[in-house]
Amino acid sequence: MQSLLAIADPTRRRIVELLAERERTAGELVDKFDLSAPAISQHLKVLREAGLVTVRAEGQKRVQMLNPGGFGELEAWMEKTRAFWSSRLDTLERELRAEDERNAKAARKKKTAS
Repeated sequence: MQSLLAIADPTRRRIVELLAERERTAGELVDKFDLSAPAISQHLKVLREAGLVTVRAEGQKRVQMLNPGGFGELEAWMEKTRAFWSSRLDTLERELRAEDERNAKAARKKKTAS
């Protein structure tokens, strides 16, 4: 799960968020952080290697952008996780409704006994 490891770092998550807003050069990203240009370059390299970010040349500039296809691994993982929690939450909801019903019966029984 290279993509999940890549976004485990808060700086890289913030870079992804910034690139989700719009494409940016590395210099524009550097301006958003209290980090050196080489540090941001290293973070971008990790994101590129994970397939989350691509770069294109525009004259002398290198424009960083998100790679939508690179998020498939993350989406698949989230879907599995969502399915797990969805079934657990459905079970919890059934149990809570049953408990509410038992409590309501007990309250009615107590009221009629008084």
